Amino acid sequence: MVEKRTYNCEVRTNDKENGGIIEGLPIVFESETDLGEFIEIIHKGALDEADISDVRFMVNHDFVQLPLARYRKGNNNNTMELMVNDQGVDIKVDLDTDNNTDARNLYSAVKRRDVSGMSFAFTIAKERWEEDKKRTVRHIDKIEKVFEVSAVTFPAYESTEIQARQNQKGKKEIKTLELEKLKIRYLYGEE
Repeated sequence: MVEKRTYNCEVRTNDKENGGIIEGLPIVFESETDLGEFIEIIHKGALDEADISDVRFMVNHDFVQLPLARYRKGNNNNTMELMVNDQGVDIKVDLDTDNNTDARNLYSAVKRRDVSGMSFAFTIAKERWEEDKKRTVRHIDKIEKVFEVSAVTFPAYESTEIQARQNQKGKKEIKTLELEKLKIRYLYGEE
């Protein structure tokens, strides 16, 4: 069964000659999210054996629309970078805002912070459940496959991030500092 998870995140833009760059963190490790019926945690190492060889970048999981970018392992013509690290998965999307109206609209919405969440569609290889009188927790230990990552309007996980970056040196440094402050606030509840 393919599952989808959405997260709230920081927004930053980067204007470039032929489009814009969006960066984000669509999958976050060791972060609890309340999905209503249960709490879910994706653990570090969940992607160690996962198939992330062909991942598309969408908006709101809308599979009817064309993808705005794509990562294919071993392909030199990728329009999205996908990097697994200790926090989760970082992405960097090269949007064609000059030739694609949907890309331009998304870039604007991310830059204005109207869209600040991310999500991903995946299947699970290994999970375990914990139940007590107060709550049920689903631990995702191994993800089988990631199909797509999306910029989303209504995120579920609060600790994801998405940014549209500016290419001007001074503004980029300010945005990076703002991003770090927001990360600290989201992760630790402090300024």
